[in-house]
Amino acid sequence: MTRVVDVPNQFDDRTFDQFAKGMEGGGDRLLFDAHATHWASPYGLVGLLAAGQHATENGQQRPLLTVPADRDVAHYWGSAGFFEQASDWFELHGKVPRVSPSHSSDVLLPITPVRGSDDVHQVVERIQERSAAILSGELRLEATATMGFAMALSEACQNIVEHAGTSGWVAVQAYYWKRRLGRKVVVIAVADAGVGFRQTLAATQAARFGDRWNDATALEAALFQGASRFRDPGRGQGLAGITRYANRWEGKVSLRSGTARIAILPSWDDDEPLVDGLPAFPGSQVLIIIPAQHAQ
Repeated sequence: MTRVVDVPNQFDDRTFDQFAKGMEGGGDRLLFDAHATHWASPYGLVGLLAAGQHATENGQQRPLLTVPADRDVAHYWGSAGFFEQASDWFELHGKVPRVSPSHSSDVLLPITPVRGSDDVHQVVERIQERSAAILSGELRLEATATMGFAMALSEACQNIVEHAGTSGWVAVQAYYWKRRLGRKVVVIAVADAGVGFRQTLAATQAARFGDRWNDATALEAALFQGASRFRDPGRGQGLAGITRYANRWEGKVSLRSGTARIAILPSWDDDEPLVDGLPAFPGSQVLIIIPAQHAQ
């Protein structure tokens, strides 16, 4: 029996919980229905890949995915590198556009798999030169912001390598965010379908939290206390570095894992700083948003 999971019409971090709720339940083959989807952010696209990965790696029949009916939307998904990655995890239905992943100015980094440290190094190398032009030219950030951006990108990807127990994806895009901010932004989106923060930190952190140990406290420990699954001194500082970078440039950092989401929020965002009891979703999802420093 096939169970339909609707991909939201506007698929981003704000509608991701709606998408996750649709995945609840088990046993059936999943059909991810994106035919009516009109827009998807990098966060939505890497999250959709993680959903397909989870279903396939957990012994379910490879899920189905209907391609967006809007040709412009499908073309964008193709230029963002989605279909190139999706063919490994979904049985695609509909007309897949013949378009290669784009290296144009708005797609700084098409959806790229992260399987190991070598992938992280290649991702950072590929984006450093292009991100410098975007950060200084279009977002009007100081030149020193480029190095910090590369660090934030590297740490977000390294989280997959060290904690997920499986592969994941990263995408980086710059676009004008009219609806929510009225400025250009650069977005880093990273997702995997691995074990998540609670399981990866349990060996070193669960005992001190006792009955309070859950997805939310695991995220708090990781983001605010530098908790790590490694006992080596100095480990677990990557998320703190990302947070410092985002705070300096009025950016946002959001981490979702299991049934919880935590965020470091700038003044322009009205998200909740910590939400528990969300629909369960495998692995972890990281969102970093750096805005232009002046309205354009």
